[in-house]
Amino acid sequence: MLEKKNIDLEKAVLIGVITKEQNEDQSKEYLDELEFLTYTAGGEVLKRFTQKMDMPNPKTFIGTGKIEEVQQFIKEHDVGTAIFDDELSAAQERNISKILNCKVLDRTNLILDIFAQRAKTSYARTQVELAQCEYLLPRLKGMWTHLERQKGGIGMRGPGETEIETDRRIVRDKIALLKEKIKTIDKQMAVQRGNRGKMVRVALVGYTNVGKSTLMNVISKSKVFAENKLFATLDTTVRKVVIKNLPFLLTDTVGFIRKLPTQLVESFKSTLDEVREADLLLHVVDISHPNFEEHIESVNKVLGEIDSADKPTIMVFNKIDAYEPEPLDEDDLITEKTTAHYSLNEWKSTWMNRLGDNALFISALNKQNLNEFKKKVYDEVRDIHITRFPYNHFLYPDYNVDDEEE
Repeated sequence: MLEKKNIDLEKAVLIGVITKEQNEDQSKEYLDELEFLTYTAGGEVLKRFTQKMDMPNPKTFIGTGKIEEVQQFIKEHDVGTAIFDDELSAAQERNISKILNCKVLDRTNLILDIFAQRAKTSYARTQVELAQCEYLLPRLKGMWTHLERQKGGIGMRGPGETEIETDRRIVRDKIALLKEKIKTIDKQMAVQRGNRGKMVRVALVGYTNVGKSTLMNVISKSKVFAENKLFATLDTTVRKVVIKNLPFLLTDTVGFIRKLPTQLVESFKSTLDEVREADLLLHVVDISHPNFEEHIESVNKVLGEIDSADKPTIMVFNKIDAYEPEPLDEDDLITEKTTAHYSLNEWKSTWMNRLGDNALFISALNKQNLNEFKKKVYDEVRDIHITRFPYNHFLYPDYNVDDEEE
């Protein structure tokens, strides 16, 4: 049964580089993520290729010898797609395609493809289409084989525009049209947000696949789509949530990722208005991931780009049920203890200690420590609500954890 399923998967190879800015461990981590992205998009990775170099080759990204090795493997195993971990220039993409004679994608193109698959609403589809058009525009020259016959000569002189100019004009017109469409939808959404009144707004933010949608389902008792794939949620979901008798609005947003395409950040900025207008952020982190600290940095970077870095934030370290430190033999005098060997308690005494009670450790899937989570959210929302409506303070008593059951 599994073999039959694999027949439908597109065969792919991954290519990355090890540079001064990106060491071997980082390169492996990025390729792990790229493989997960490939799986999410419907591909099967047969092999990874990496090369150490000071900087990527401006013509073919990797060196001549390495690209010949990739070409040989692709030919022998009938591979249809080569995926590069960094964004390729239009010239690099053309040159590599000619050598490998297969479909060539970069990380940006792959993420755009996943977004296109996952976009369900008209708004999300419009945003993805805009990002795709902006990515496509500088690459048009190498994408149309029919342009090769335009060599000039009889019938090709005189006024008029070449097909490449026509194509560029069509794409530019499409971009302008999509931007206008997004502006119209933005106005409608701004009206919707205004109609919600002055209710306290809480937004879930975090790296992709950290469990935001699962947590949303647990708190709001709703059924937001969640699965173990990247970018399971694209469309912003807003739910009215009541803890005790205190109502507030909870928003689930698109997950962030390292090397997030600039086109997507731009086109999804309007979706992220929900984050920009939130009163409180719940920054969800998958603590079971070996590189969760880098994930936190990536999310904070995007929050900075949308002017939301200074908002009140609760750090929610999720998936404690899946957290397993690497074992360290006490008799081993050679291996140095690193953060990979830390227990949860040891982590809590690091920089996390400075967060105080703004750091929560939960499992949304197994509903561990959810009472403490609800109490903290209740207390923060209550403080914001009372500041906004001082005369309502007597309606919302202190939250007692013992009153609730897991």
